[in-house]
Amino acid sequence: MNLLEIDDWFNRFLKKEYFQHDPSRNGIQIANSAPGSKEIKKVAFAVDACEETALKAAELKCDLLFVHHGLFWGDCTPVTGIHYRRIAAFIKNDLALCAYHIPLDANNPYGNNFGIASRLGLTRTRPFGEWRGMTLGAMGELETPVTIEELEKKLFPDGQKANIILPFGKKMIKSVAIISGGAGEDFEQAAECGADAFITGEISHECYHPVKESGLNVIAGGHYATETVGVNLVRQKLEEETGIKTVFIDIPTRL
Repeated sequence: MNLLEIDDWFNRFLKKEYFQHDPSRNGIQIANSAPGSKEIKKVAFAVDACEETALKAAELKCDLLFVHHGLFWGDCTPVTGIHYRRIAAFIKNDLALCAYHIPLDANNPYGNNFGIASRLGLTRTRPFGEWRGMTLGAMGELETPVTIEELEKKLFPDGQKANIILPFGKKMIKSVAIISGGAGEDFEQAAECGADAFITGEISHECYHPVKESGLNVIAGGHYATETVGVNLVRQKLEEETGIKTVFIDIPTRL
């Protein structure tokens, strides 16, 4: 598969055309020297496109880097300073870049939010949460109610700890709403939907008292940690269905 073919493969299920209000430039953000003919033999996956991930992907002899957070958002950005260094790392190594932002958050079953729902073992999963007119989250029910500490263990079976836990709701949690990343302010949508708990990546100081007054449990697992899910699900799907070699580049931000 060449770059054009592999991006078409990604978009067959991620469907960027359904997310016109996403500020990310979804799809191919940086081409390689021969996008219509050069074979993609190895693909790196990461949460963030930056100089570090590009150089690591090049070191690992990858032809393409697939990320959740790309380099191009909204209006054009002058290619100077840090932005120049990032783009140069791709071009100098003939490394292509594909980014899928909200399409990767929203996808069922390969996105961040439905992926987290599956990890938690939720049933009756369904879309949840609006942002800029797009539905990007997931919601469902646990078969057996759990405490917030037990829910954290389901979220991070490897023993990782959430950045913040706000235990302001029911002691036993049945229904869970999820929006990964920087969606702390969307706790209001979770409360309005009757969720017992809301899982996101990060939450601000300004949300503390409103969450408490809403009587809602919130787990902010970390922006990075909650968005490693989708890229790894897509990575596994690509390797299993095409035989192309893949690697996950793990560069945690701790945020």
